[in-house]
This record gives sequence, C-alpha cells and structure tokens, in this order.
Amino acid sequence: QVQLVESGGGLVQPGGSLRLSCVASLPTFEIYAMGWFRQAPGKEREFVAVISASGRSTFYADSVKDRFAISKDNAKKTVYLHMSSLNPEDTAVYYCAGGQAFSHERGVIAEYWGQGTQVTVSA
Repeated sequence: QVQLVESGGGLVQPGGSLRLSCVASLPTFEIYAMGWFRQAPGKEREFVAVISASGRSTFYADSVKDRFAISKDNAKKTVYLHMSSLNPEDTAVYYCAGGQAFSHERGVIAEYWGQGTQVTVSA
C-alpha cells in the first residue's frame, strides 16, 4: 500500500521558516512528479508547489513564489518544501501529493495523498 507521510509542521512566528518533508513508499518514486497543496480553515484546497519527476522543473503558486522552495531526493524518496518569510496567511494544513503528470498552474495530478501536516503562523 502506497503511503505519503508528511512531517515538519508546527507553530512559527511571522517572518520565520519551516521545512516540510514527505516520505513516499512508492517503489518507482523517481517517475513521479510531487507537489504540495494547502487548505486553510473555511477555504478550498489550493496548489502551492510542484516538482517534476527528475527534479529539474519547479512551479509555484504566485502567493508563495520567491518564499517557498520545493526539492526532491529520489534516493531518499522524499520531497521537501522549504518555507521562509512566513505570514499568517500561510496558516493551513499542508498536503503532499504524487502523480505521473502535473500542470504548471494546478500542480501535480495526484494519484496519492498524504494525511497532511498543520502549519500555524502566529505571534
């Protein structure tokens, strides 16, 4: 059974940084694009970032561009989301997802989802 397990969420002050990790039990992780989505209370889930299977291409939502960075380690079957200059609007549950296709604007076309990790930005 495929599992995606996120970690690294927590409480951080405005202006701070966090790194989220997602370990995937995908036998062929290297052929999957991976991405991050988030869902704030009372809002729909939204695209945050996506990385191609090779790791050579990355795309971001406008709201996080230049603040967040996605990376992928195929040897460790792990995808990361480095978040900096966090603000209260970044508060949400962050979900990792994997799929064999992706869209530049909508992120990975998910075949698998993680359970989510809470990120709270507050003073």
